[in-house]
Amino acid sequence: MAKRIAAIVLIFICSTVAWMVLGATVFARTYDSDSRLRGRVASNWGAPQVQEAPIAEASWTEQRRVETTQGNAVVARYVEEPHSAPLTLERTRANVALALEHRQKGLLWYSTYVVDFAGEYAFRNTTAHDSVTLRFAFPTKDAVYYDMKFLVNGQPVTSTSDQQGVTATVVVPRGTTVQLAVGYRSQGLDRWSYSFGSNVSSVRDFVLAMRTNFADIDFAENMISPTTKQRNGNGWDLTWRYTNLVSGFTIGMVMPEKLQPGPLAGRISFFAPVSLLFFFLLMFVLTTLRGIELHPMNYFFLAAAFFSFHLLLAYLVDHVGINTAFIAASLVSVLLVVTYLRLVVGLDFAVRYAAPAQITYLVLFSYAFFFEGYAGLTVTIGSIISLFVVMQMTGRVRWAELFAASSGRPGARAGTIPA
Repeated sequence: MAKRIAAIVLIFICSTVAWMVLGATVFARTYDSDSRLRGRVASNWGAPQVQEAPIAEASWTEQRRVETTQGNAVVARYVEEPHSAPLTLERTRANVALALEHRQKGLLWYSTYVVDFAGEYAFRNTTAHDSVTLRFAFPTKDAVYYDMKFLVNGQPVTSTSDQQGVTATVVVPRGTTVQLAVGYRSQGLDRWSYSFGSNVSSVRDFVLAMRTNFADIDFAENMISPTTKQRNGNGWDLTWRYTNLVSGFTIGMVMPEKLQPGPLAGRISFFAPVSLLFFFLLMFVLTTLRGIELHPMNYFFLAAAFFSFHLLLAYLVDHVGINTAFIAASLVSVLLVVTYLRLVVGLDFAVRYAAPAQITYLVLFSYAFFFEGYAGLTVTIGSIISLFVVMQMTGRVRWAELFAASSGRPGARAGTIPA
C-alpha cells in the first residue's frame, strides 16, 4: 500500500511539473505574440488617442538693436525677434461618440474602437495684435482621420496639415472673439481621453458630452469622472460640465476588455494540480472503501486525461471562441476518463462516481476562472465542501485495519467490487 501511495504521489508531482511547463508556455506564447501583434493592430486600426484642446496664439515680430564691436568701431544692427501670446479659451463644446469593436489576434482580444469627435471653441483676443494662429493637434500620429472639419467663424480657411495636426493663421481684431469648429472620424485602441493641456490648466465654460455603445464603462487613474451619466440602450450618455475648473487631470474612457483566451488558459493550467489532487483523493478513498484496487498506472492514465483538457484548451483557443474551446476540451477529457474507467472498474463506477467528480473538480473549478475575482472564492468553497464529504465518508474507517487487509490481498483483481 505504501509503495502504491508513493507511486501515485510521484505521478501527481510529474503531472504538476507538466502543467507548470504548459502554463508557462501559454503565457510565453500570449505575451510574445502581444509584443508582435499590438504594433500591427495599432498600425492597421489606430493607437490609444489623447485629444488636446486647440491652441490660439497671437504672433508678431519686434526689432531689437544689436551692437557689435569691429576693431575700434561699434556697429549697430537691428534683428527681428518673433513673439507670441496665447488667447484665452472662453468656451468649449465637445461631442464624442465611441463605438467599441473588439478584434482578436492570436491569444488576445484587443479593444479597438471608432471615435466621432466634434468640438466648437471660442477664443478671445486680449492681446494688442491681430494676427492669430490656430492649432488643432491630432490625438495621435498613428491613426487615420477622415470626414475632417476645420472651420473658423463658420467658414473654411486656408490651412496646413501634417501628422501633428492642422494649423491656420487668421486675422482676429483686438478685443473680439474667434470661433473654431473642428471634427473628425478615426479609429483607436484601448482608451480615448481629452486633455486640457500638458500642465495644470484653467478651464472656463466647458461641456463635453460622450456617448458609448457599451455598458461597462471605466475611468483610469488621473481621469475625471463625469458630472452626469444616463443609460442609453446598450451604452451610456456621459457629460462633463464645468463653469470654472483648474485641473491637470484628463477626461476619458478606458475600453472594456473581453475575456482574454491566452491568460485564461494559462491560469487554468497553473491551477490544474489542485483539481487533480482532489480527484485523486476522492478516487483513492472511494476505491479503498469499496475494495477496488486501482494500479498506479491507472492513476497515470487518469492524470493524462486531465492533462488533455488543458492541452487541448491551450491550443484550441487560437482557432475558436473560448467558450467553444472550453466545452470541447471538457467533453474530450470526461469521455477519456469514463471510457477508460469503464474498462478498469466498470461502467457503473465510472458514471456514478468518476464522471461527477471530474466534472466538479476539473470542469466547474476551471470554469470559475471565467468570472474575474470569484475564482478563488468558488474553488475554496468547493474544496471545503469536498473535504467535508470525504471526512464524513471516512470518519468511522479504521485505516490501519483497512490497509492491513488490503496488503493481505495481493491477488485482488482490479475492478472487483465485493458485495
